Amino acid sequence: MRSEDAAVLDDPVGESLRGHHAALARRLGRVGTYLPEVATFSAVSPAPDSGDWADLARLLGRGGFADMFNCRATPPPDWEPVFALEGRQMIWPGNRSVRPRAAIGTDMVELSAADAPEMLDLAARTRPGPFWPRTHELGTYLGIRVNGRLVAMAGERLRPPGWTEISAVCTAPEARGRGHAARLVSALAAGILSRNECPFLHVAETNTAAIALYERLGFESRTQVIFRGFRTPVL
Repeated sequence: MRSEDAAVLDDPVGESLRGHHAALARRLGRVGTYLPEVATFSAVSPAPDSGDWADLARLLGRGGFADMFNCRATPPPDWEPVFALEGRQMIWPGNRSVRPRAAIGTDMVELSAADAPEMLDLAARTRPGPFWPRTHELGTYLGIRVNGRLVAMAGERLRPPGWTEISAVCTAPEARGRGHAARLVSALAAGILSRNECPFLHVAETNTAAIALYERLGFESRTQVIFRGFRTPVL
């Protein structure tokens, strides 16, 4: 894998909003964000000025939430910090001929808008990261059902050119330890590779169990990242 091929991963939100997810984006000047029920991720230019921050505030509205996904730029002082979380970005290695096992099985299904209430419930109980009523529109989502009940899921989120992020990997507490997450991630990675794209993902640095799982599946760490959230000024 050439370094320039992975350069788009330095700004995966902006690259997605300008490209594959343009239909799900709101844009003003040099800034952008997703439609409210899809995602809260926002992107600014590499060297934002006061006008860029003002444009993003207009898009989000007063007291709006901006999830600045690995954005190193600092908003103006009147933006309220909400959280900061250290993490890492992991990628599938450059040899795309080595593919993960799909491991679909009869209990694994592709989820749709009809499954959104169950997906939201599972995300609320397991907290895999931001998940909203229309997040499933970002890409393919797979789930595992046991006795008809959704107990695990994972899906595609950010889509910078040539890449697809695997996200929302979660399993209900009562169904853990059965390999569901590994099967879902492997199936998604196989699907991404089949369309000649490369899988990547993000994980909190404190989630050592997930990091170990992704390494066993073949992912490698690319870089450290920091996730930060802010609220726009109320006045």
